[in-house]
Amino acid sequence: MTAVTATTLVALLMSACGADTSSWVEAVPATGWAAQYADAANSSSTTVSGAESLALDWTRSVKGELAAQVALGSGNYLAANAQTAGGCSLMVWETDNEGRQRWCGRLWQGGGLSGPLFDGFDNLYVGQPGAMLSYPPTQWIRWRQPVIGLPLTPRVLAPGQLLVTTHLGQVLVFDAHRGVVVGTPVDLVSGLDPTDSQRGLDDCQPARARCPVAAAPAFSPETQMVVLGLWEPDADAPILIGMRYRQGQKPLLNREWTSTAVGGGPLSSPVMSADGQTVYVNGRDDRLWALDTANGEARWSVDLGFQPQTPPSVTPDGLIVAGGGPDARLTAVRDDGDGGEVVWTRDDVEPLSTSSRAGTDVGYTVARDGENGMTLLVFDPADGHTLNAYPLPHATGYPVGVSVGHDRRVVTATSDGQVYAFAPA
Repeated sequence: MTAVTATTLVALLMSACGADTSSWVEAVPATGWAAQYADAANSSSTTVSGAESLALDWTRSVKGELAAQVALGSGNYLAANAQTAGGCSLMVWETDNEGRQRWCGRLWQGGGLSGPLFDGFDNLYVGQPGAMLSYPPTQWIRWRQPVIGLPLTPRVLAPGQLLVTTHLGQVLVFDAHRGVVVGTPVDLVSGLDPTDSQRGLDDCQPARARCPVAAAPAFSPETQMVVLGLWEPDADAPILIGMRYRQGQKPLLNREWTSTAVGGGPLSSPVMSADGQTVYVNGRDDRLWALDTANGEARWSVDLGFQPQTPPSVTPDGLIVAGGGPDARLTAVRDDGDGGEVVWTRDDVEPLSTSSRAGTDVGYTVARDGENGMTLLVFDPADGHTLNAYPLPHATGYPVGVSVGHDRRVVTATSDGQVYAFAPA
């Protein structure tokens, strides 16, 4: 080896040793169904190819109530944030081992709307009234920080940065590893009492006026836009607001626009398109609305003929499946850019949950079965025809959504706390 070559090699090694290699440990979403509605865009879709045929693997009760989807991690963990009379409320189970409990703990009750979030290392992030918490893959708390209100389901903005929005309108960005606030929190509602984090919680589930932010926001990494609904004090109806996330800048979050375009105001969480240029949201006028994320102006709206109670699901090809709820119909809408077109409707199917999409060929929803029963319906998004249907034994309450794991397992649960896990058949 020549002296020049040896010198060059030493320089390269020293450069490599001095390089910042910490990025690989920064929090990113888990490869499973990381949080409610799957991702930060609330798309309720995954690139995992869905299984058309399933087999019921196990069922288990949280011995309480659920108001948010279960989250599925990068390994075999499932997390549920339950509301229970006593004992454990936050639970982590093993999906491939008959729901065996890995660990559990008790959160301050009243925060069932806050769905848990898994990062790629299966660290868990979840809110309770007045605080945001993080757990490692064991039950010991990594960090806990006070907030004003109940943190809704958190979102990962960028590796290591966590968006937390509370029901009282406080918006914060946390360093996901250290649990410290990055930048300055934004208060969307003035005059809040920081000691009264439970005020208005009863209005959140029905999305009424005393709950300023009743649903989790949507974020697009493509446009760096955050969109959420806000019911301002003394207003007749909620509005939508758009905030731009500017990593490393001041301010970190900048309010860009306010929109009153949605008829009757938005209902449930907004959903971002794959390119981040459009946000879809249910109006309180039985219409699905599409807005420009650059300015909040309406692109188009479609009369669905029913009032969805849950968000739509959206895939990169522009096919939207409308949300579910009592008297809903399984309906698909195509975004043609200048307008929305209803491409098919199933009048014989009453979806009670948001449809979850796996790959391009499979969708899942929980539909009404008879007078009071529920069925996990597997359907083809191309035309809505049924691929399979699996009755949920002894299901009561209402469904809180369908989660699809990286291993193609499908998990759904009801508000009365029953969890159903299916494996590919």
